[in-house]
Amino acid sequence: MGMQQKRRTLTETLLGAGESPDPRFTLANERTFLAWIRTSLALLGGGIAVEALAGDVFEPRLRMVMAISLMVLSQLVSIGACVRWLKVERALRQRQPLPLPALAPLLALGCLTAVVLITSVLWPRWHG
Repeated sequence: MGMQQKRRTLTETLLGAGESPDPRFTLANERTFLAWIRTSLALLGGGIAVEALAGDVFEPRLRMVMAISLMVLSQLVSIGACVRWLKVERALRQRQPLPLPALAPLLALGCLTAVVLITSVLWPRWHG
């Protein structure tokens, strides 16, 4: 089995049957994937920064919960980005409607939770 046949088999296994889409659409899908990965890396860096640099601001247990939450959210966004990339690529190949993005609400919920948590901790310090 030649390299071309192996590549075709892997592509069909991951992306299903259908025609290769216009390369511009595939590249746009890839750029979107990379944007989500950058967001995931920023969340991971934020979790590390909270643990490493916020020792005087938050109690140790709260700091650990915040850091782990950011890191878990980072992993969820990363996994979601990969799943979304595959779903969009399959839809493009099969000329189907694009799937709705599940990542945006997940990220919004995570950010809202972080804002509420940080505000509840810092509000007494600002007005105490």
